[in-house]
Amino acid sequence: MDDKRYPFDSGFDDGVYGTGCTEPPKNHQAIIALLLIAVIFLGGISTALSVLNIRLFQQLNRPEEQAVAFSAARQNPAESTEPTAPLGQDASTVAIHAAPDPQASPEGQALSLQEIYEKNIPSVVSITAQSVGATSTGTGVVLSVKGYLVTNCHVVEGAQDLRVRLSDDRECAAALVGSDPVSDLAVLYIDAEGLTEAQFGDSDSLRVGDSVVAIGDPLGVELRGTMTDGIVSAINRGVTVNGRTMNLIQTNAALNSGNSGGPLINSFGQVVGINTMKIGTFTDKSGVEGLGFAIPSATVKEIVNQIICQGYVSGRPWLGLTGEGFSPFYQRFYQVPTGLYITQVDPGSPADAVGLVPGDILVAMDGTGIASMEDLNTALYAHQVGDRVNLTVFRNGLQADVEVALTENKG
Repeated sequence: MDDKRYPFDSGFDDGVYGTGCTEPPKNHQAIIALLLIAVIFLGGISTALSVLNIRLFQQLNRPEEQAVAFSAARQNPAESTEPTAPLGQDASTVAIHAAPDPQASPEGQALSLQEIYEKNIPSVVSITAQSVGATSTGTGVVLSVKGYLVTNCHVVEGAQDLRVRLSDDRECAAALVGSDPVSDLAVLYIDAEGLTEAQFGDSDSLRVGDSVVAIGDPLGVELRGTMTDGIVSAINRGVTVNGRTMNLIQTNAALNSGNSGGPLINSFGQVVGINTMKIGTFTDKSGVEGLGFAIPSATVKEIVNQIICQGYVSGRPWLGLTGEGFSPFYQRFYQVPTGLYITQVDPGSPADAVGLVPGDILVAMDGTGIASMEDLNTALYAHQVGDRVNLTVFRNGLQADVEVALTENKG
């Protein structure tokens, strides 16, 4: 009979037992126990990470908690006290001045670039907007000697602390009087003396080919007071950004991040627009140059005067919620539909009135899918104050429709 051994039988004499392996069976209970413990341990870690991930996602952008944390972290709270802006019909408003007639007086002659800069630089300010965990910079223009400034809404949006540096290097705290995301304009107020207000010209008189210059802080305050020149490339240019269509002046004057909110100035030294964007900020194409845009002074006058007089722009529909889009990973991980994850609901808003809360997912408005704030703004701006819209909302595994009446956004 062949002497067959299993590889693990070398220590035993199989001649004693004539049948099969004579090695005593091994006890695998310890190995099984260790594997079980490892599985439980790894499962616990995975569960803990999942819970932590959910809690972090649910707490994302809670404004109350972030504002408290930010306020506690301020090093000089006394110096950051916001001034109180006076509102009402007696407050200063923007006036549009016609371009001087070259044949009527010597003042009608175009200014040199040096003269344009010297005339306007005292009216240009640098703005630093501090929010939770982030700092942004932009440019502003002095509207009146009473302390009102104009800039872009996106420069100051979400800011907890606003600081303004004047051309003479004075620095002071600023208060947000009001903002209008639709036109991308905002009005600030500073309690300061010796201000030089800018002279606003008539944007409706612009023609393609007119010479213009831009003054601002490209790439931040380190390059503050930079002037670039160009021409009016197009007028009445409709550009859609973040769900809103804006009627803008197109220019090839160099604009970069930080120029936002600064003046576009004609050859007579008059502000004919407020710079708002460069084409590269909302396109995926690289290497695009010579495509900048400014808000016409006619629009600036209409919006700014309403904000100064009443603190808001009349006729803007309001839903009163803020959210963030879901990535495909989160959709699969949490098993939720594509939609806008609501991070904030404003008290007293239409969204609050129908019971929406942070953590809900806005799936659609009137049957149109909502996956981002841009989608929401596009759908919202297509309506008027008083319109009733149908919202599809997902909560706790259930999806339902709710009807809400849009009210006026009063800031």
